Amino acid sequence: MASPLVRLAAEKKSADVTDWPDRIGWIVGLLLFVALVYWLMRQGWKWRGTLQGDLPPLPQSPETPGEPRLTMSGRYHGSTTAGQWLDRIVAHGLGTRSRVELTLTDAGLVVERPGASDFFVPVTALRGARLDKGIAGKVLTEGGLLIVTWAHGDKLIDSGFRSDQAAEQGAWVSALNDMTDTHITTEGTAR
Repeated sequence: MASPLVRLAAEKKSADVTDWPDRIGWIVGLLLFVALVYWLMRQGWKWRGTLQGDLPPLPQSPETPGEPRLTMSGRYHGSTTAGQWLDRIVAHGLGTRSRVELTLTDAGLVVERPGASDFFVPVTALRGARLDKGIAGKVLTEGGLLIVTWAHGDKLIDSGFRSDQAAEQGAWVSALNDMTDTHITTEGTAR
């Protein structure tokens, strides 16, 4: 009597290992599901931009913004409604993460973003700065993000930046808060 293994080895055709039609069906189904989720996320992003359509266009940097007080290279992580670190603002490209070159002058804050729209925050719109640990979609260690609060239209906005040299962020907080305090004091005495 031959053993069962010998009989299996003697057969001319081995058993099918893979059920290809079934496997292809699962792969196509999974790809369609991923495409649907991506499409829904994109529609949500567009819808959020539509809801924020009342936000005026971003100010552009003046021809001569003045002598730079501070400069910084790093990353722009996004903007949110001030005090609401999860309420991302996507209108006018404010939701697009990118590299950033910040320049602080007497006129305000110049934000240059390669691959995304640049904008300018006039000194009259600056409301303060702080170090924080997170902004919508980005959480770091305590004090890892430079958050600049500024007014745009009738909305207060927090914008999050991370310097390539994290140690310089403290100087930015001091300089921005000094400019804000000076402007508020000057504005208050002018009235």
